[in-house]
Amino acid sequence: MISMISGEVLAAATKPDSENSDQVTATVREHYTKYEYHIPMRDGIRLFTVVYVPKDRKQNYPFLMVRTPYGTGVHLNGESHYGVDFYPKNLGPSKDFENSGYIFVNQDVRGRYMSEGKWQEMTPHINPQLQSGEGIESQDMHDTVDWLLKNIPGNNGKVGIWGISYPGFYTSASIIDSHPAIKAASPQAPVTDLFMGDDSYHGGAFMLAANFDFYSSFTEEKNPTPLPKSIGSFDYGTKDAYQYFLKHQSLKNIAAQLSEKQRELFVPNVEHSTYDGYWKSRNIAPHLKNIKAAVLTVGGWFDAEDVHGPVATYDSIKANNKGHFNGLVLGPWVHGGWAGADGETLGDVDFGSKTSEYYRKNILFPFFEHYLKGVDAAPLAEATVFETGTNVWREYSSWPPQQAQSKTLFFGADGSLSWTQPSVAAESTPTAYDEYVSDPKKPVPYISYVSTGVPREYMVSDQRFASTRPDVLVYQTDVLQEDVTIVGAIVPKLFVSSTGTDADWVVKLIDVYPSDYPDDHVPREHGHDVPPPTVTMAGYQQLVRGEPMRAKFRNSFEHPEPLIAHQVTPLTYKMPDINHTFRRGHRIMVQVQSSWFPLVDLNPQQFMDIPKANPKDFQKATQRVYRAPGQYSGIAVQVLAK
Repeated sequence: MISMISGEVLAAATKPDSENSDQVTATVREHYTKYEYHIPMRDGIRLFTVVYVPKDRKQNYPFLMVRTPYGTGVHLNGESHYGVDFYPKNLGPSKDFENSGYIFVNQDVRGRYMSEGKWQEMTPHINPQLQSGEGIESQDMHDTVDWLLKNIPGNNGKVGIWGISYPGFYTSASIIDSHPAIKAASPQAPVTDLFMGDDSYHGGAFMLAANFDFYSSFTEEKNPTPLPKSIGSFDYGTKDAYQYFLKHQSLKNIAAQLSEKQRELFVPNVEHSTYDGYWKSRNIAPHLKNIKAAVLTVGGWFDAEDVHGPVATYDSIKANNKGHFNGLVLGPWVHGGWAGADGETLGDVDFGSKTSEYYRKNILFPFFEHYLKGVDAAPLAEATVFETGTNVWREYSSWPPQQAQSKTLFFGADGSLSWTQPSVAAESTPTAYDEYVSDPKKPVPYISYVSTGVPREYMVSDQRFASTRPDVLVYQTDVLQEDVTIVGAIVPKLFVSSTGTDADWVVKLIDVYPSDYPDDHVPREHGHDVPPPTVTMAGYQQLVRGEPMRAKFRNSFEHPEPLIAHQVTPLTYKMPDINHTFRRGHRIMVQVQSSWFPLVDLNPQQFMDIPKANPKDFQKATQRVYRAPGQYSGIAVQVLAK
C-alpha cells in the first residue's frame, strides 16, 4: 500500500485475480501493481487517477501520463471496468516502454467517468466566466504532478505526458505554463482548432459524416454509477451513408435523427457556423506558451480527423517557446495509425515498410528514454517526415524544408496542367473558362463504394470514379520526365464565378499512376467491412490531398459575404501539408468540384446560414473556373529540388 499525504487511495492490487487472469496479459499483472486514487485539485475537485507502479523497486522510474475524456477503465468484452483487479493488455505507447519500466498514469479529466467536476469540450485555456466545477487543464496537470511527486514513492522526479486525438489536446493543454518536472511531452494527432481544419470544419464547410458518426456515439458521461456500456455506433438503417444523408439533406433534418442526448454536443457544432467566440476560445494554439518540456508532435498524412492539428501545434510551440526541443513527426498514417498498426499499407497503397513499427522503436521510445531517463540517443531531427511516392523517411532542420521553391501549376485549355502560365493568345477567347452544373440533389461522392462512417482509406482512394463525372473539372500534366517532390501546404489560387450567391470549391491533388503500372498488389482494408470493387493499379488516381472552401468565407471566417452572381471572384485558400513525390512516368492531376458528399455538408448555393436551410433552399448552380489573362487559375506549391 502506498503511503498517503493528501489524496484518497481507492484501492490497490497486490496480487493477480484468478477470475480475470485469462483476460489480461500476464506480464502487466506480473510486473506492475495497479492503484486507483482521487487526486484533489486546488478548487477541491477530485480527479480519478490510475497508477501502475513497477514491482521492481531497485531503481526509480519516471511518470508517463495520459489524460483522457474516454475513460481510464479497462475494456474487456465490450465493457469498461474500473477496479484494481482489472488490468489492461498493455501499458504505454508500445511494449518497449512497458519492458523498460515507467510509472504509468492514466487520468479521467474533469466531469468524465469517475472524475468530479464539470466537463467542457475543448476546455478554453482562458475562461473569464469559469463556473463551479470547471477548470483549466494546465492547472489540473500541475496539481496532479505535484501530488504524484509527493505521494508515489520510487519516482525519479521526472514526468512525461502523451496522448492521441482528444488526449493529444489534453497533452498540449497540460504543458502550458508547465510544471518544471514535466520534461517530455508528445501531443499526437492533437485536436487544436476545431473550426480551422480540424474535426468540425474545413474551409468553413461542415465535416458532416465524421461529426455525425462521432457525436452519435460520444456523449457526456459524468461520474456514472454503474459504469455504462458503450452506446455503440449509430444505426443508419442502411449501409449507404450517401443515400441516408441525401434523403434528409438539410442539417436540421439530419440533426433530428439523433436522440436528445446525442444532439447535446452535435448541435452546437452545427449552429456555430462561423468562426465566433465559441470556436476561438477553444483554439489552443495561441496559448501554447511557457512550455519547459521537450515536445515531439506526431501526426499522419492521411488523418481524416486531425490532419491540421499536428503542424499547427508544432508551428505555435516553435513561435512561442525557445530553448527546448520542438520536433515534428509525420508519417503515412490514418488517425492514430502509428500506435497499433504496422503502417505498411492504407487501402490500395503500399508504403513499402512497417512505418509505424519504425516510428515507435526508433523515434518515440528513444525520445522519452532520453528526456525522462537520461539515456543517450542520437539527436532527433526537428522534422522527421515520411515521403510518400518514394516511400522513404526524410529528416529536415525545419518544416517545411527551407530549401523548397515556390512554383505554380496553371490550369490550361483542354484539361492541361502546366508549370508555364498559359499564353495570352491561347486563352484570350471569351470561353477561357471551364464550367459545370452543381446539383445538390446529385452531389459528387467522396468514395466510389457504399459505406457508413468515414472509411479510413478515403484520403488515398482512387479518384477515377470522379474524373468521369460532368460536374468535376479535370486538369493533368503530361507524363513526368523526372520526379517532382512537393512539400508543405497546397494553395489553390482560383478565379471563379457562380450563378448562385454561395458555392463550395473542392480542390483535389492527385497522383496518376502509369497505364502500365504493375498490378501485383492485393486490395487492402477499406473500413467498415465494406469492400470496394477490385481495383486495377494501372492508371490509378491516388488522392494525395483534398480540401473544400466555402466561398462566403473567402475574405473572413468571422464575417461571411455573398458571391455576386455571375461576377468573377478570386478565391485563395490553404490546404493541409503534404510530402509527396510524383514519380517519373506518373502525371499530376487536379480535380475541381463543388460538392464532396457526405464528407462535407451540402451547400444550398444561396447565401444563408446553412444550419437554418430547408430542403427547398438547395438549388442548382453553374460554376465556372477561369483561365483568362489576369484570371489564371492554378495551385501554388513548394517544390523540393533533388
